[in-house]
Amino acid sequence: MPDTLSAVEQKVYHYLLDFLTAHTYQPSVREIGKRFRIKSTKTVSELLHALERKGYIERDPSRSRGVRLLGFEGSRRTQPIPFYGKIAAGDPILLPEHRKGYITVDRRFLPSEDVFWLKIQGESMIGRGIFDGDYVMIQPSTEVEEGMIIAARLGEEATVKTYTHRDGHVVLMPANPDEHEIIVKEGDNFAIIGKVCGVFRPFQEVQQHEELALAE
Repeated sequence: MPDTLSAVEQKVYHYLLDFLTAHTYQPSVREIGKRFRIKSTKTVSELLHALERKGYIERDPSRSRGVRLLGFEGSRRTQPIPFYGKIAAGDPILLPEHRKGYITVDRRFLPSEDVFWLKIQGESMIGRGIFDGDYVMIQPSTEVEEGMIIAARLGEEATVKTYTHRDGHVVLMPANPDEHEIIVKEGDNFAIIGKVCGVFRPFQEVQQHEELALAE
């Protein structure tokens, strides 16, 4: 397990990650110094040495861009998946103005290219391991089976429930004894959005701020 980074080392490491993602190559020592207003190349080299010693990078001192981010090869097989704060009542249900951002995921875990995330509010599905604040990955589909966990639209509200039937009606079942089932009646503004195919649970969501320049 890599050693914990200092605040300065973490800023430089994140810069290396972001730079490589944007440019497909690593920044030079001088570019790192310019980004953080560090005049001494020796200071930058010491920071890179600390990242190497703690197990985050490997370096080739003979090259100006001789930094390899350990484990980054897997990141090249990822895909950014959008998440939405709300859904629209009409078609399409997913509008650009409702998109709140992206969560990048290894493509091995994506059942299709058109998946997206919705953020859970409430505790109606805790019995199925889905909690308030979780992000659920949705695979768009109207072909769902009995007992599946689905995302559905009721008016302009999205809900995640277990899909079932009773007496000819669709019933959306919670997984919490304190919550009530939803019986979909004829004439209700109802549509199936898709199947829940994954759950992401951040234990802490970090707000992204503009990085400050580092003191030399």
